[in-house]
Amino acid sequence: MIPRLHRRTHSPRDPLTEALGRPLSPAEGLTEYTVVARWPGLDYYTPDDEHSTWTSVQWAEHLEDPYLEHPFAASPDDDRRAILHLSIRLHPDDRELTGPEWAETAQRLARAADIEKSGCRWIAVHAQPGRLDLIANLIRLDGAWHAPPTDILRRLAGEARRIEQDLNLIPARTGPTTRATAHTVPAASAQLASVLTHLTDEQAGPLAAVRGLIEHTAHRVAHQPGTNSADTAHRLELIARRLHAVQQDLNTTAAQLAQPPIAAVPPTTRRLSR
Repeated sequence: MIPRLHRRTHSPRDPLTEALGRPLSPAEGLTEYTVVARWPGLDYYTPDDEHSTWTSVQWAEHLEDPYLEHPFAASPDDDRRAILHLSIRLHPDDRELTGPEWAETAQRLARAADIEKSGCRWIAVHAQPGRLDLIANLIRLDGAWHAPPTDILRRLAGEARRIEQDLNLIPARTGPTTRATAHTVPAASAQLASVLTHLTDEQAGPLAAVRGLIEHTAHRVAHQPGTNSADTAHRLELIARRLHAVQQDLNTTAAQLAQPPIAAVPPTTRRLSR
């Protein structure tokens, strides 16, 4: 089970489309077997359980509502991309989890990401085999901005290991460990994972800051007069996309470093009789 933190966006529609594996539909209702978990405050908004028949478009609108209710809400660095999207995938040889097991997994991951009781709207979607997506709006009910923990990937990776053990799932890496490896390698891997997580952090990481500057420059250049403005802006956008791909690769690497390492089995020494 490997968690992945996606790039934050302004709208939940693309993350929800990716989670479903198909376009959003105003006619297709999503049952409790697809939306396996959600923020607890939803029951106060829909006391008649009407959300049990919501379509994918209605779920997207539900996650977009905080933008309408709090049009000026933003992060401390004036970032309006409030949609947080994280996903996990099971090992290809794992069994398919039951509905309650998917719901439990979603709740535990939401708790590890510090959004379960944050006052934010969120849903967990299981629409593709072996995959779970959690989508949240970081604008809370009171209009304040909820900042996820900076070590969110490390927390998710640690909770994923515990879920694997509790549900008897295949861990992302398997293999015997020696006592020396158990004490030395995890500490070093955790430090490296923490460094990579800081580099790729969407709110305070340097890579996100650089990408934001590039995107801002592309936006400014696109509105400048001149025949080459559009081409320059397009090149800058491509650079920002490549930088985002690097961030995703580093996020995946950080999650792998946070996993238990594989230790080589020491060769047995063959005794020769005289």
